[in-house]
Amino acid sequence: MDAMPRIDRASLMTLETYARERPQFRAKVIAHKKHRTVHLGEHLTLVFEDELTILYQVQEMLRIERIFEEEGIKEELAAYNPLVPDGRNLKATMMIEYPDPDERAKRLAELIGIEDRVWIQVEGHERVWAVADEDLERENEQKTSAVHFLRFELDEAMVQALKKGAGLAIGVDHPRYTAAVEAPPAVREALAKDLT
Repeated sequence: MDAMPRIDRASLMTLETYARERPQFRAKVIAHKKHRTVHLGEHLTLVFEDELTILYQVQEMLRIERIFEEEGIKEELAAYNPLVPDGRNLKATMMIEYPDPDERAKRLAELIGIEDRVWIQVEGHERVWAVADEDLERENEQKTSAVHFLRFELDEAMVQALKKGAGLAIGVDHPRYTAAVEAPPAVREALAKDLT
């Protein structure tokens, strides 16, 4: 198995370089994310992360926070590197999206636990349920968060099936929100490339 992909100090642009390169880099990442984004119903979106999407997040955080000192850069890398898939799993950022703040508050209260009810299923295999929010707890008794980080662990048979073109279904099965889709071929192919 290949070593776990890691974004290191050498992968990062300086703030000055990033300011200059940002428009092109951002356009590249937006185009890249098109084949890594899945909508489950009208209000739930999964963006499957990889080295490029997480590198973009790190660069954006460094830019927004004006972090240029070595210690701050190391902290950002330590926070974001766990979100890069390691070749045996898929990792996604899940966003619960309700534009109206009052409706959002109501729905987030109704959707407690939704992050544990998201699944993927390689054709011919069992569902794989998300392991959610390993970095920190993102819900309380009153509501869930609008953003969650999910990990899906695949076994060798699932990895090989996906690499050979097996279909991939993605869904959520919560008492207050249920949706499922077949991943479009471009998404399935992009995710299969994350696996070793």
